[in-house]
Amino acid sequence: MASKTNAIRIVQQAGIPFREKTYAFDENDLNGNHAALAIGFPPEQVYKTLVAKGNRTGIHIFCIPVCCELDLKKAAKIAGDKDIALVPVKDLLYLTGYIRGGCSPVGMKKKYPTYFEESCQLYDEISVSAGERGHQMILPTMELVTLVNGVLADIIQ
Repeated sequence: MASKTNAIRIVQQAGIPFREKTYAFDENDLNGNHAALAIGFPPEQVYKTLVAKGNRTGIHIFCIPVCCELDLKKAAKIAGDKDIALVPVKDLLYLTGYIRGGCSPVGMKKKYPTYFEESCQLYDEISVSAGERGHQMILPTMELVTLVNGVLADIIQ
């Protein structure tokens, strides 16, 4: 069994049912498609957590399928900003408490506005990082969205 991360503790405290999957990862290839393959889940159901900063509105979190790309124009619009860009990897730990390849939408240092690609509604459950590399948690989609006060939006290219 994997270690009990902050994200796992929060999900447990909320009483949300979940499963954990761990896998070997390569520090030089933290591609989400690798995670999907490793846990035996379709890439459309494995979500990566991206951190972006708007010029006026600050930090926003975007959760999208690992097989997709964030549409920065759509992201800026939903965030209420003119421009938005992904934050540099070196800033992730400071902003979220997580590192690249282990960033979870659950249990960040601060509560940031969080958006999920609306297609997540097609699935009863999705997988997101459990807060460390090589560790995923699979949980009911809408319970996850509710837990992080997420908003559903069209945010992929």
